[in-house]
Amino acid sequence: MTGAGAVPKTGLPAVEVHDLTVAYRSNPVLWDVDLKVPEGRLVAIVGPNGAGKSTLLKTILGQVRQTTGWVQVYGEPYATRRSWVGYVPQRESVDWDFPTLAQDVVTMGLYGRIGWLRRPGRRHREIALSCLERLGIGHLAGRQISQLSGGQQQRVFLARALAQDARLYLMDEPLAGVDATTEKAITVVVVHHDLQTVPEYFDHVVLLNMRLVAAGAVEEVFTAENLQQTYGGRSSILTRAAEALFASKATLKE
Repeated sequence: MTGAGAVPKTGLPAVEVHDLTVAYRSNPVLWDVDLKVPEGRLVAIVGPNGAGKSTLLKTILGQVRQTTGWVQVYGEPYATRRSWVGYVPQRESVDWDFPTLAQDVVTMGLYGRIGWLRRPGRRHREIALSCLERLGIGHLAGRQISQLSGGQQQRVFLARALAQDARLYLMDEPLAGVDATTEKAITVVVVHHDLQTVPEYFDHVVLLNMRLVAAGAVEEVFTAENLQQTYGGRSSILTRAAEALFASKATLKE
């Protein structure tokens, strides 16, 4: 991160959602969700397609209006905590043909400090380059964003989030380079698709299928029973995911 020292803990949930219902054209996408995301965790949101995972992130960010309920970030509405939150969107939601350099994309994460009407200075460009280097793509700083691979583009947007020096990171993409964010007492929430790697990468998991199925420590709620409730039945993928969890537990006991 770009700041000095560790981020002090607040004692508040990083995200708290209460009685949340979201509907598109009167069709519910999320239904009566109550959720607390503890501070200082790596959190996976998992569930089938159409479960409302991306909608949940967008509602936290104020991009989607809820039908009922409320959302708080560290005890306040998102609008008052905006500078505390970094966001990595889905690649499909970005105009990759827009003519801009990778380093310029990352510098956009600093505009909260720079001000939208001021030009970035040398120090701001150095911070942006440093964030790219932390993710192993400093050599791509002068490349057009459209010329990068999908994985490289994803890391550029994570670097932009890192430049914000946030304490809560929301990622609507598979895991990539998140280990670069774990030096400080921050929270990372990721929409994650590979069930087998959940026990390896995360310590907290949210199981979602329009309604909240379960949320908590991976070793407590990432069970075969909860996975079946989330995905609607047994499958080889669910079985392997549960086996991966049990294997990780056995390793820890050894």
